[in-house]
Amino acid sequence: MIPTEVNEAQSTISPKAAYYSPNAKVKPIGIQSCGVEMAYKSGRQSVKVLENINFEVEQGDIQLLMGPSGSGKTTLLSIIAGLLTPTAGKVFLLGEEITKLSRTQLAEFRLHNIGFIFQGFNLFPALTALENVELALHLKGIRGRNAREEAKTRLEQVGLQDKINLLPQDLSGGQKQRVAVARALTGEPPLIMADEPTAALDSSSGRGVIDLLKTLAKQGNTTVLMVTHDPRIMDVADSILTLEDGRIKN
Repeated sequence: MIPTEVNEAQSTISPKAAYYSPNAKVKPIGIQSCGVEMAYKSGRQSVKVLENINFEVEQGDIQLLMGPSGSGKTTLLSIIAGLLTPTAGKVFLLGEEITKLSRTQLAEFRLHNIGFIFQGFNLFPALTALENVELALHLKGIRGRNAREEAKTRLEQVGLQDKINLLPQDLSGGQKQRVAVARALTGEPPLIMADEPTAALDSSSGRGVIDLLKTLAKQGNTTVLMVTHDPRIMDVADSILTLEDGRIKN
């Protein structure tokens, strides 16, 4: 969807109300960035990293963030995911304005609504694939047999049913990333945030992971926001947002 700015007439209707409107004729909005800006202090100077970022992602869509190194992609992803607080602007996820939540509320929102996938996998080396996924469920309050069964289901979903008892050191790069995807899917979060998920993978493994995310997005109505440098995966995107020097490149 082409980024739009909220006019004065629209501003009387809260994004949350619009999101849940039973009469809406368009797909609900999963992610909305309104005038987001980010600046860091460097001595006495303020260095602006992001400037007036406006965009929307419809629920169930895959949005790519692309651009050269240093353009602000990972910073923007971190703000949208609630890991960083913007200097200005608002972020709405699933109709909730997360930029006004307290740290405790934000942590709770992330836990139950966002699955994270990182380029470095971030698996615990001493835990098996199954135990790595189970741990994510434990953090969400799901334990015992329920956690074990869901972890198995998630690993089957990503095609690793025969690898559940292997340690990360015994898995290929593509398999490790699939474990990371399985972990991100625990609790069926409506949002997936991925930072360069194919960067450490070969072409075949990377394509497999991306195709899996596409299937999950379309079948599970999951909204995916993904930072990538990889032009080979552009075809899976419903929309591509290109950043350059902290601004959206038209």
